[in-house]
Amino acid sequence: MIVPFYNVQQYALDTLRSLRLNADRDFEFILVDDHSKDETPAILERAAEDLSDVARVRYIRHERNGGLATARNTGLDAAQGEYLTFLDGDDWLAPGYLTELVSAMDDLGCDFVRTDHVQATARARSVHRVPVGRRWEAFDPREAILPAHRSTSVDYAYAWAGAYHRRLMDKGVLHFTDGLRTAEDRPWIWKLHREAESFAVVSLLGVFYRRGVASSLTQIGDVRQLDFIRAFDQVVEETAADRDAGRLLPKAVRTYCAIIAHHLSHEDRFEPAVARQLRSMSAAAIKRMPQDALADALEAMDMDRSSKLRRLRRRVITTGAAA
Repeated sequence: MIVPFYNVQQYALDTLRSLRLNADRDFEFILVDDHSKDETPAILERAAEDLSDVARVRYIRHERNGGLATARNTGLDAAQGEYLTFLDGDDWLAPGYLTELVSAMDDLGCDFVRTDHVQATARARSVHRVPVGRRWEAFDPREAILPAHRSTSVDYAYAWAGAYHRRLMDKGVLHFTDGLRTAEDRPWIWKLHREAESFAVVSLLGVFYRRGVASSLTQIGDVRQLDFIRAFDQVVEETAADRDAGRLLPKAVRTYCAIIAHHLSHEDRFEPAVARQLRSMSAAAIKRMPQDALADALEAMDMDRSSKLRRLRRRVITTGAAA
C-alpha cells in the first residue's frame, strides 16, 4: 500500500492506526512524505519503526514538494508487492479491509478491482458506490467507460478505491502524470480502462474518505486547481488516439465540458487573478476540443451549463477572427 502524506499532522495518526489494524507480515506499507512543513515527518518516522513489528514498512521523504501524483509515483517505484493500492494521508481504513481486498484479487484473477467507499464529512457518513451494476465478475474495462450520457466507471476516479495487479505497472499503466496537482486520477483512470484487459467491481466498504479538510487542494482556490485542464487535455488527446476513438471521445469531451462548467459555476472561490485565468484557459481548452464532439456535448447539456460554455466558445472564435 502506497500512502502519500503532506501537512496532515492532525489526521496522520488516525491513518497510521488504521494501517496497523490492517497489518500482515506479507503486506508492505510505503509511507511517502511530500516535503511536509509541519510535524508529519516526525510522526511518520516513529510510525515506520512501530509498524515494522507487524508489516514491511518503507518511509521515503521528498526533498521538495511534488504533489500527490509525484508522491504516488515514488511509492510505485519502491513497491515490491504483487498487488498495489493507495491511501491518502488524511483518510483511513476499516479493520481487516486489506485482507478482504487481497482475497478478492486472488479469487477474481483480474488486472484490477474497484470498491465502494465511505465519505466522511465531520461526523456525517455517506456511502458512495462505483457506478457499475455488475459485481464480483471480471469483464473488459472498456465496457465500463460508456455510455456518454451517464456516470460511469471512469467518473469514479479514486485511485485508492481498489487494487491493481503488478503486471499493470510492468506494462506502464499505473504511473500518474508527474507534477499534476489536481485531477491526477482522471488521465490515470481513463488509461487504466483503455489498456487493462480485465477488471471487476466488488462490494467492499473499507476506505473512509475524509472531506472538508482545510489543507486539501479541493478547498483551496489557487492556481494549482487549474491543473484539471492539463489533466483533461491529456484524457482527450490519448482517447483521440485510441482505436475506439469514435465511440469513446464523445464521453471524454462531455466529461471535460461538465468539469469546466462546474468550475465556472464556482469561480467565486478562486482568487480574482486565478478566476480570470480559469476563464482564459477554459476558452482555449474549448478551442482545442474536437469541435463535432464539442457541439454534441453542448447540445446534450442543460441550458445553464451549455450557455456558460457557448459564451466561452464565442469568445474564442471572436478572438481568433480578430487576430
